[in-house]
Amino acid sequence: QVQLVESGGGLVQPGGSLRLSCAASGSIFSINAMGWYRQAPGKQRELVAISTSGGSTRYADSVKGRFTISRDNAKNTVYLQMNSLKPEDTAVYYCNAVIRPSILSGPPKDYWGRGTQVTVSS
Repeated sequence: QVQLVESGGGLVQPGGSLRLSCAASGSIFSINAMGWYRQAPGKQRELVAISTSGGSTRYADSVKGRFTISRDNAKNTVYLQMNSLKPEDTAVYYCNAVIRPSILSGPPKDYWGRGTQVTVSS
């Protein structure tokens, strides 16, 4: 079975930085895109950043220039470096990966981590 485990959330003051990590483990044949989403209280889950297997990246307009997504394919891990954090970045951050568990499993599927809380407050 495939598991995604996030780490690195916490409480930080405005202007501070955090680095989130997400490691995929289990039965993995190939990983396509890996990315980060977030959900603030009372709001819908939204894309923060995504990294494709080809190396391209995409960011939400609200985080461009402040957040950086990166991947370590050898470790099946994706990172999100978050700088210049603002109170409006407060949310539960979820890791997402599009994974093909085995060569016999058909098309790739979406997998989600349980989420990690990021709180930006003074």
